Amino acid sequence: MAVLSYNEILSKCIINYNNEPYEVLSAHIFRMQQRKPVNQTKLRHLVTGKVIEISFHQNETVTEADIERMGAIYLFTNKNESWFAEEGNPKNRFSFPADTVHDQVQWLAPNAAVEVLTYEGKPITIKIPVKVDLEVKDAPPSVKGSTVTGGSKIATLSTGARVNVPLFINPGDIVRINTDTGEYTERVEKS
Repeated sequence: MAVLSYNEILSKCIINYNNEPYEVLSAHIFRMQQRKPVNQTKLRHLVTGKVIEISFHQNETVTEADIERMGAIYLFTNKNESWFAEEGNPKNRFSFPADTVHDQVQWLAPNAAVEVLTYEGKPITIKIPVKVDLEVKDAPPSVKGSTVTGGSKIATLSTGARVNVPLFINPGDIVRINTDTGEYTERVEKS
């Protein structure tokens, strides 16, 4: 575990803060008038997802969290639990409470590959690809002349997620979704 000084705590780092794993969402080092510099950060707890703001001063250090990554397959969500299996070892199954991973799982079809972050040997959260391709299951027909509203409609994807798509999207089309923003990016040609 590396020890990080206040100015090495940067975005995307995963650190131990109060003996808990946190991901640094943003970091800004600044100096106010005659004072010593501080690093103002936003941290997200990797287990609960809670975001806090912490300022690290020049004399403070933190340790980098000992996070390991494991490949896994998304299986299903049932009774408020999302289940996964380790890649190459289907007997090693584990779950997360559905409310902690819902934002990511809504973009996953069964058997989709994900990356699981583990802390002290226990799975704590998942990382999914930034863009996924999903099939449109249901989309209302477009009405001629309805472009006044911006030319979009709400479609239901194969995973059950609902997203705004352009009027030309029809059921059966494959669309690419940005999982960070939850927005449609493009239609994908079927192969």
